[in-house]
Amino acid sequence: MTVEPAGLRARKKQRTRDALLRAALELFTTQGYEETTVDEIADAVEVSQRTFFRYFATKEEAAFAVQDLAESHFIAALRERPAAEGPFEAMRGAVIGAWDTIGEAIEEIVPVDLYMRSYRMIESTPALLATHLRRSAEVEETIAQLIAAREGLDVDTDPRPRVAVAAFSGVMRVTGRLWGQGEDVGMESIRALTADYLDHLGAALAQNWRTTAAR
Repeated sequence: MTVEPAGLRARKKQRTRDALLRAALELFTTQGYEETTVDEIADAVEVSQRTFFRYFATKEEAAFAVQDLAESHFIAALRERPAAEGPFEAMRGAVIGAWDTIGEAIEEIVPVDLYMRSYRMIESTPALLATHLRRSAEVEETIAQLIAAREGLDVDTDPRPRVAVAAFSGVMRVTGRLWGQGEDVGMESIRALTADYLDHLGAALAQNWRTTAAR
């Protein structure tokens, strides 16, 4: 009996997972998350329901799989930022720099357009939106812990890491929504939009807007 090399088996498994994920997101975005069954996803890839559950514990896990990928790339990029950078500088550099690798990683699995459609689908599906908000809070806490560790602070006694991350995350939510509503869903578009909004964050928080406008 011929035994497949481990590398070949791993590639086949990855292709099956990617195909299931693409099928799931296409069905979720075209006919609705609640209306889509696991059997329909499996049938679209011509595999069994059991095969689906080898890769995803639930439909919900499939719905958030690409977001998991994007978030993990950002957190990895943040961990690699130079120690001399301040918190906002590090977060800005991480997200702007990570869009290249995030875009490449996403496009290896699904088209960017499908990723954006799935993002809008999550925000318009009550059951998924509740999970999205919980997950966002968990990611923000992870980032706050990371920023606190970089600065040598105790996140439970010094509020600055959580405050900084809350402000940063708010900008990311706004730019993500605006990007999704626009016609240009390219990586360069989201990078430029994110940089522009982050560059206005300090002025928006610190300045007297009326005084600034009068000058």
